[in-house]
Amino acid sequence: MPRHYSAEFRQRALRMLEEAAPDHVNDTAALRHVGSRLGVAPETLRKWRQRYETDAGLSDDQPSSDEQAEIKRLKRENAELRRANEILKSASAFFAKELDRPTPR
Repeated sequence: MPRHYSAEFRQRALRMLEEAAPDHVNDTAALRHVGSRLGVAPETLRKWRQRYETDAGLSDDQPSSDEQAEIKRLKRENAELRRANEILKSASAFFAKELDRPTPR
């Protein structure tokens, strides 16, 4: 089960990663070193750094957290509107049939 880390812990880990980077041959080595000291998987650290860079505007690879939240909200709204549209189509078809039916006199 995934563990949830506090924002302070993540910031501290990213600072440690930034400080350790010059002492290592490549990013992977720095990620492994800092990850082992903090008990965090290197991939988790890499994702935290990627998210930080995206949110700070340093990378345009992915939408920022705010943009992702807006996209998620718009997708929910779009799905709700599609459901409402289907209901309205069904209702209009039902009432159209009622209007076409001959009335007994």
